[in-house]
Amino acid sequence: MIELLFFASAFAAEVLGTVAGFGSSTIFLPLALFFVDFRTALVLVALFHIFGNLGRIAFFRHGLSKKMLMLFGVPSVVLTAIGALLVSYIHQDALKLVLGAFLLLFSLGSLARPGFNFRPTKENAVAGGAVSGFFAGLIGTGGALRAAFLNAFGLKKGVYIATAAAIALAVDVTRVPIYFGSGFLSPEFYWHIPLLLIVALAGSYTGRKVVDKIPQKIFRKVVLVAIAAISLKLVYDGVLFLL
Repeated sequence: MIELLFFASAFAAEVLGTVAGFGSSTIFLPLALFFVDFRTALVLVALFHIFGNLGRIAFFRHGLSKKMLMLFGVPSVVLTAIGALLVSYIHQDALKLVLGAFLLLFSLGSLARPGFNFRPTKENAVAGGAVSGFFAGLIGTGGALRAAFLNAFGLKKGVYIATAAAIALAVDVTRVPIYFGSGFLSPEFYWHIPLLLIVALAGSYTGRKVVDKIPQKIFRKVVLVAIAAISLKLVYDGVLFLL
C-alpha cells in the first residue's frame, strides 16, 4: 500500500509539474519524504527527473541554446557536484529544514510576484547556474531558481523547454553517481527505478493532455499553495531537530 501511494505521488507530481510549468522534483521531493528517508528520496527523485527530461529533450532537441548551455549549464554542473558531495556531511533533518525554507520562499515569492524576472546578463546567467546547481545537488531541487533565471532571457518556448531540460539532465547525471557512490540508495529500492520510468512518461503524457483544459494561472496558484503547505511541515520538522 505504501509503495502504491509512493508511485501515485510520483505520477501526480509529474502531471502537476507539467501543467504548472515547473519541475516535477519541486513537487515530488517533499511528497517522497513521507515514504522514504531524505537521502533515498534524493536518488529516486533525481532518477524520476531524468526520465521526465529525456522525453522533453527528444521532442525539442533542435531548439537548444548553446550559449545558455555554456553560460548557465557549466557552472550549474560544477556546483551541483559540490552540493551533492556535502550531503554526506550534513544531518538529514537539517537538510529538510533547508529544503522546506527554500520551497516556502519559492512558493510565497511566486504567489506574490508571479512576473518577477532577473536581468538578462551574462553575470546573472553564470550566477543563476551556480546557485540553482548547488541547491539541486544539496537539497534535490533547483528547478525553481533555474526557471526564474532562464525566463529572463526571453527564449522561445521550444528553445526554453529543450535548454532547461538539457541543463536539468546534466545536473541530474552529475549528482546521481555521487549519491550512489555515497551509498544513499540501498538495493531494496532498485526495483523502483523501472517503475519510475513508466510513471514519468505516463505523467508527462497526461500533463500535456490536461494543460489545455485548466486555466494555467489558477492551477499554478493551487500548486504553489500546496507546496507552501508541505514546506511548512518540513520547516517544522527541521526546527524540532535544532531544538
